[in-house]
Amino acid sequence: MFKLAYCDKIADTIKKALRQTDPDGIIADAGPIQSDLDPVGGWFVSPKKTITCHDRNGKAYVVTIEEAPMLDKDSF
Repeated sequence: MFKLAYCDKIADTIKKALRQTDPDGIIADAGPIQSDLDPVGGWFVSPKKTITCHDRNGKAYVVTIEEAPMLDKDSF
């Protein structure tokens, strides 16, 4: 059974939340949503998305959104 993956929607929601819900001002910026593309040919590899963000001290973090079919609710 084929199930749709919502990596794009989830990544967009997380990026918006990183920008809007930081009352302490720790998150300095959130970069663009990056797709999982082949580094040489540029073709689609998977629906995985990443967002790089930095804290106010310049330390970098990567948020990764990817499918985990082995954890689907109906796979148990």
